[in-house]
Amino acid sequence: MVDQEKIKEAVKLLLEGIGEDGEREGLLETPDRIARMYGEICGGMEADAAEVLSKTFATEKTEMVLEKDIVFYSMCEHHMLPFFGKVHIAYIPDGKIAGLSKLARCVEIYAKRLQLQERMTEQIAEAVMKHLSARGVMVLTEAEHLCMTMRGVKKPGSRTVTYAVKGVFREDAQLQQNFFRMLER
Repeated sequence: MVDQEKIKEAVKLLLEGIGEDGEREGLLETPDRIARMYGEICGGMEADAAEVLSKTFATEKTEMVLEKDIVFYSMCEHHMLPFFGKVHIAYIPDGKIAGLSKLARCVEIYAKRLQLQERMTEQIAEAVMKHLSARGVMVLTEAEHLCMTMRGVKKPGSRTVTYAVKGVFREDAQLQQNFFRMLER
């Protein structure tokens, strides 16, 4: 649960710490705005992927299902700066499939918290594998991290790519290659 009052107090201290006047016109409502923003961008802390992935449909399909280019925004836990990009999820059903929006909602749950890209990729794969009882899952995440773009090394446009492989995808190199080929389309 996001504590709006604690965030407001922290923002006031931050403004004071960087030498700003928290009483000037442009900053008067900033603590409140930032508290509401953190409520939104960290709203995945209490959410459970089991809930969104519980709505499934029976299927005879045993071929790969791929949802690609799921846009996400998250916050790096090291610098509390945004990172953003796309997630691609493929799974092999074993009797049930999820509604397509459910995969995007699963991404949102893990993206809307202080996060590491590597952990988020793994969490998404684990959730799809577990809650859909999939035969296999492959998740690829590509993102730009503002901690590399606007501070430190300052390399805008650089992307970090992570992936997680579960079940039959781990065992079958051809299946992995099919996943990568489908991403190129």
